[in-house]
Amino acid sequence: MLSAIYPCLKDRPVVISGGASGIGEAIVKSFGAQGARVGFVDLMEEAGAALAGELQALGQTVAFQRCDITDTGQYRRAIRRFEEMHGPCLVLVNNAANDTRMDWREVTPDEFQRRIAVNLEHAFFATQAVAPGMIAAGTGSIVNFGSISWMAAQAGIPVYTAAKAAAHGMTRSFARELGKHNIRVNTVVPGWVMTKRQLDLWVDDAANELIDRSQCLAGRVQPADIAAMVTFLASDNARMCSAQNFVVDGGWV
Repeated sequence: MLSAIYPCLKDRPVVISGGASGIGEAIVKSFGAQGARVGFVDLMEEAGAALAGELQALGQTVAFQRCDITDTGQYRRAIRRFEEMHGPCLVLVNNAANDTRMDWREVTPDEFQRRIAVNLEHAFFATQAVAPGMIAAGTGSIVNFGSISWMAAQAGIPVYTAAKAAAHGMTRSFARELGKHNIRVNTVVPGWVMTKRQLDLWVDDAANELIDRSQCLAGRVQPADIAAMVTFLASDNARMCSAQNFVVDGGWV
């Protein structure tokens, strides 16, 4: 896949959550290739360390820390360590999420809180952590992650869809709060992306038939397609883009 190079991203400090696999891995690779100073977190320690090592071997500035983003204190400390290494974060990508299917009748209060924590809460507190540095710098880009699942009224993931719908409201509020400091806040909204997790767990013949019926475009949305949109929104080329949903779904919704 062809990839644009944005000279403005060279040496720009970037923090990415959930970067060891899937969409997050593609985002880490994209920013690494731009010459950005990348810090990413994930629970998958072996995969994260391997990815960081692979990109460092290419001469890229990429650091990994194992981190549970639902532990706000732990995540804040990880962000501080990245900033000590790379400088104040000027691009925050709130990618981490979990879309495990569940029956709404079986959701307990504790499970509800866990799902909100992994799909929404960490993005709020990461924004809170990096915003002062962005304000001091007079610039920054924050990319939250939504999903077309709530737009398409998808069943089976009620807490996930609630969190992803809320993500856009959070984006718009932070865009208003931070815009006067030249900080842009947007939401990337993926369609059904063909990550290994999706292919292993849920993309069967019936799913492929649904995708073919629902997308305007033939083919499948790949992690690199999402990374391309994230990288654009981080760049100065998107300087007047804020408070928006950017849907990458092959024309599904």
